[in-house]
Amino acid sequence: MENNRNFFITIALSVLILTLWQVFFMNPRIEKEREQARIEAQQNEQQTPGQTTTPVAPGATPGVTIPGSDGVTVQGREQALAASPRVKIDTPSISGSINLKGARIDDVKLKHYRLTVDDDSPNIELLNPSSLANGFYAEIGYVGSADSGAVPGPDTVWTVEGSPTLTPATPVVLTYTNEKGLTFTRQISVDQNYMFTVTDTVANAGGAPVTLSNYGRATRFDKPTHASIYVLHEGLIGVTGEEGLQEISYSTIEDDKSVVPGKSNDGWLGITDKYWALTLVPSGKQSFQPRFSYLEDGRTRYQSDFLTDPLTIAPGQSQTVETMVFAGAKEVAKVDAYETERGIRQFELLIDWGWFYFITKPMFHLIDWFYKLLGNFGLAILATTVVVKAIFFPLANKSYKSMANMKMVQPKLLEIREKYADDKMKQQQAMMELYKTEKINPIAGCWPVLLQIPVFFALYKVLYVTIEMRHAPFFGWIQDLAAPDPTSIFNLFGLLPFAVPAFLLIGVWPLIMGVTMFLQMRMNPTPPDPTQAMIFNWMPVIFTFMLASFPAGLVIYWAWNNLLSIIQQGVIMKRQGAKIELWDNLAGLFKRKPTPAE
Repeated sequence: MENNRNFFITIALSVLILTLWQVFFMNPRIEKEREQARIEAQQNEQQTPGQTTTPVAPGATPGVTIPGSDGVTVQGREQALAASPRVKIDTPSISGSINLKGARIDDVKLKHYRLTVDDDSPNIELLNPSSLANGFYAEIGYVGSADSGAVPGPDTVWTVEGSPTLTPATPVVLTYTNEKGLTFTRQISVDQNYMFTVTDTVANAGGAPVTLSNYGRATRFDKPTHASIYVLHEGLIGVTGEEGLQEISYSTIEDDKSVVPGKSNDGWLGITDKYWALTLVPSGKQSFQPRFSYLEDGRTRYQSDFLTDPLTIAPGQSQTVETMVFAGAKEVAKVDAYETERGIRQFELLIDWGWFYFITKPMFHLIDWFYKLLGNFGLAILATTVVVKAIFFPLANKSYKSMANMKMVQPKLLEIREKYADDKMKQQQAMMELYKTEKINPIAGCWPVLLQIPVFFALYKVLYVTIEMRHAPFFGWIQDLAAPDPTSIFNLFGLLPFAVPAFLLIGVWPLIMGVTMFLQMRMNPTPPDPTQAMIFNWMPVIFTFMLASFPAGLVIYWAWNNLLSIIQQGVIMKRQGAKIELWDNLAGLFKRKPTPAE
C-alpha cells in the first residue's frame, strides 16, 4: 500500500505537469508576441484595398439594410484623423475625438495604459478610423423607409452646437435635418471613465408619419495576432435574449459568417480583447435584433450589430432613443459598477473569469483588497497565499499528520514486507490491517497536491485576464507581475553581455521556486521504487523550467506556498514525534554511494 500511496502522488503530479504544459506553457510567450505585434501595427500601419456594400440586417423587413463599411486609404493615423471634421474628447481616462462624418466614435486613447512598462511608451490606441488597416469604431445610425427621406448613417455630416469638446461636464450636441422635415438632435455625453451615452431625439416637422429603425454596430477590420487562447476569450461577445452569454471567437465567425440570436429587449454586445473592449448597450424601450458577423463584401471585417424594431413618428411628434457605448479598459470595479448602476444585464461577464468563476473572482477581490491595504500586488499575492493556506489548514493538517504517522510505522511496514516477501496478497492484506489499526490514510498525502490545481488555475486566470495585474510591479527586477521573470541564470542574470534564448530564461524566482519545491519533497523519505524516486528527484527541475515562462506573480505564489508548506509540515511532524527526513536526505546527496562490491 505504501507503493500505492507513492503511485497516487506520482499520478497527481504527472496530471498537474501535463495540465500546466498543455494549457499554459505557451501563453506568456504568445502574449509577448501579441504585444510586439500590436506595437508594430500601431507604428507601421499597413493598408488593405477594399470597397463596401450594405449587408442585409437580420430580422429586418425586405430591403432594410444596415449601412456597410468604408474603403481603406493610404495614410497614417494622424492623416486619417485630419481627413474629416471632429469633436475633441477629453476625460480623466480617455482622449481622442468623434468623427462628425457618421458621428462615429473612432478615436479613443487610454490615458492610464501604455503599450509597455516604459514611462515613455505610447498610450493604448483602442479605437481607430475606418480608413486604417486596424480600423475599429462604434457607430449609431438609422435605417429609413420610403417616407422618411435620408436618415443619419456613415456618410452623414453632423453639425455641432455649443461646446466643441466632449468632457464629463460638457456634453456635445449634434444636429441633422433632412429633406422630409425630420430633425435628429444627438446629445453625446461621457462619464469619468469609459461609458458614452448617445441620446437621439427625432422630431417630425413634416405632414405625414414616418417610420425608421435605430441601428448600432461595433466594427473591426483586424484581429489580435494570437486570438482565442484556450484560457481566454477574445472576439465577438454579448449577452442578449434567452441565449444569455455568447462568446464567438474570430475563427468561429470566419467559418460561420453570421450568428443571429433571437430578438431581445435588453443586454449588450460588442468585441472584446484581453484587456479592452468596445460594446453597445441598446435602449430597452424597444426590441432589437442582435447579430454577430464576418463580412467579406469588399473589405473583410468583424461586426457586432443590432437593429431595433421600427419606430413610427407622427407629424408634430418626436421620439427619443438612447444607446450606451463602452470603450475602454475592462477594470473589474468599473465593469461591475456599470452593471449595477446602469442596469446592464450580466455586464460582469465582459471579463472572462473562466470555468472556476466561483474561485477566480473571489480570489481577485481578495488580492485587490490586500493591494489596497499593502500598496503592492506582489505583497497582496503573498498575503492571499497565507489566507488560502489558512482555509485549507484543517485538511492539510490531517494530511500531514497522516504522512507523519506513515513515517512512524515504517519499521512495521518493513517487517511485513520481509515476512510476506513471497506472498503479495498477504502482504497487502497485512498492510491494510496495519493502516486500519493505526488510523492512517495512505493516500492522504495526495490531497494537498490535488487542491493546488484549481487554486493554481484560478490565480493564473487572475494574473492573466485582469487588467489590474497588467504592468503591476513587485520589487527589484520584477516590473510586471503578469509577465515572466526577465532574468536568466545562463547569462548570470544579466552580468554577461548576451541574450539568452526564450527556453533558457530561468530567472531568480523560478530558481527560488525550484529550490523550495526540492526542499519540500525532501521532507519525506525517498520512495523505494527506483522509477518513482527518479520522478521525485527530477520533478523540481522540470517545474523550474516550466514555470520560468509563467507570470512572475504565479511563480512567487508557488515559491511562497512551498515555503509555508515546509514550515507547516515540519511543525506537525515534530508534534507527532515523527522524524524529519529533510536533513538526512540533504546529507545523503553528498555521501559517497557504495558500489555493488561493497
